[in-house]
Amino acid sequence: MAKVKVYNMQGKKAGEKTLNPDIFEVKIKPYVVHRAMVAQLSKARRPIAKVLGRGEVRGGGIKPWRQKGTGRARAGSIRSPLWRGGGITFGPTPKRVFTKKITKKEKRKALFMSLTDKVEKKCLVLLDKLKLAEIKTKKIVEILNKLPTKEKSTLIVLPKPDKVIQKSAANLPHVKALLADSLNVVDVLKHDYLLVPTDSLGIIEKTYLK
Repeated sequence: MAKVKVYNMQGKKAGEKTLNPDIFEVKIKPYVVHRAMVAQLSKARRPIAKVLGRGEVRGGGIKPWRQKGTGRARAGSIRSPLWRGGGITFGPTPKRVFTKKITKKEKRKALFMSLTDKVEKKCLVLLDKLKLAEIKTKKIVEILNKLPTKEKSTLIVLPKPDKVIQKSAANLPHVKALLADSLNVVDVLKHDYLLVPTDSLGIIEKTYLK
């Protein structure tokens, strides 16, 4: 069972914590993590490309010439996709769906694998508590600089909503505060370090070990 140092907000060691092996010591399968990442990023995509079909292009309401006797090909509208300025055939529309299917079990396993990876790389930093008296970005920076996280990108995993910490971290481009019950593969892997108050560990177990 993995043991991780617990720090206080002054950056000093405050003990050790044994992590749950069902979450932080699983076998890592890169293809599972990749599938979960692709599924999450695909779900977040929003179609913005839009072209006009022949029924949406302005004009072309009258037949350009009579059906027979002109020697030219039959034409019903100058807005046909065959004509310059006409509609587009099978072009992109906002109705496209980018979602890729992944099972809940696979998604949960991928999260555990990403957390295990942080433990193996010694990028999981535990805090005995994380509390600020006022909204102050400078205070968050001071705390991070005293810990192994330093100036690396950091994901702060909070046990419950804390507007003081969330707003204090909001101005830092390399820091993000996230609730423990909202962890996801993309955010975990995107940041170099996880800063986790010990209270968040219980929330993670309660949320994801069902």
